[in-house]
Amino acid sequence: MVDWSRSRGLSQQASSTRGNDVSRTIQIGDRLIGSGQPAYLIAELSANHNGSLDRALEIIRLAAESGADAIKLQTYTADTMTIPCDAPPFQIHGGLWDGYQLHDLYVEAHTPWEWHEALFAEAKRLGLDCFSTPFDATSVDFLEQFDPIVYKIASFELTDHALLRKIASTGRPIIMSTGMANLSEIHEAVGVLRAAGCEQLALLRCVSSYPASPSDFNLRTIPHLAETFDVVSGLSDHSMGHTTALAAVSLGAAIVEKHFIARRSDGGPDSAFSMEPAEFSLMATAVRDAEAALGRVAYGPGLAESSNVVFRRSCFAIADIEPGEELTTENVRVIRPGDGLAPKHIDGLIGQRALDRIERGTPLSWDLVGASRG
Repeated sequence: MVDWSRSRGLSQQASSTRGNDVSRTIQIGDRLIGSGQPAYLIAELSANHNGSLDRALEIIRLAAESGADAIKLQTYTADTMTIPCDAPPFQIHGGLWDGYQLHDLYVEAHTPWEWHEALFAEAKRLGLDCFSTPFDATSVDFLEQFDPIVYKIASFELTDHALLRKIASTGRPIIMSTGMANLSEIHEAVGVLRAAGCEQLALLRCVSSYPASPSDFNLRTIPHLAETFDVVSGLSDHSMGHTTALAAVSLGAAIVEKHFIARRSDGGPDSAFSMEPAEFSLMATAVRDAEAALGRVAYGPGLAESSNVVFRRSCFAIADIEPGEELTTENVRVIRPGDGLAPKHIDGLIGQRALDRIERGTPLSWDLVGASRG
């Protein structure tokens, strides 16, 4: 198992070389999220507990072992989401949840409120951040007792301005997904949050289909979100694998959220598009490697390259040259290694005369010939 505490430390050390731009950052717990910082990796528990507290606790432990920085819950009840009704608008047709009635889906998928204390406590024990997505005002009031370090707003709730005002009124940082929302709707939502007191905000690019196809993501939207709204931006990813997440981080995503499950074979409403521990761990490693590779703007040989400069070409004597003898293409060539004058000086050397004897295999320098050049 990867030692993720050490990995995070190395990642933070590597990120410090990327510059000191902290103009777009938010504070989540003791973590600074945003410009120049390691991406914040969120494992989404969602409905993957399948009604078992023990399984939910197992998922939290596995998330901590797999490189997650946080575990995210969803806080609602079926009755706060909808009503039990079999009228056509309440029936789901097509997609992953085809055949469900909305109320029945939420009965199956919700995380019981009485579990929250144990879930928050287990995450804290493991050094994992824990927070939730509330879906109505009562959920916010309930979650406040746990002093959450941040709130998440789901894509589907972005247009619920009353809920946005309620969450913003807590004064806590907010991460909001933007799936399905057009630019005008995002402007409205951000305006509502700001007016209600939200000072620390992150917006996530999201495709609200399950699973989502990488071709639907338009990841270049991520830096556009950051620039347009002057916020931290990231990705809520329902695609399979980690390619989309890795590309997002390379474009500046400061947050990556992925649904997480112990085993997809356990089944459940969200299992088909959730990551197993080994997959999440692979993603976390790839993200940290990508962050280290992105580095900073730099030219010239790096530390790892410095010993290989000798493998460049340079000007050498390829035959013995006697004092006063002229340097010609017969006794001077550009070859490896790189100990002599740079190849660009070969034309200036030809026609010069040796001051002393130059043995075959000698790297050439201006002090060996009857001229001095810069």
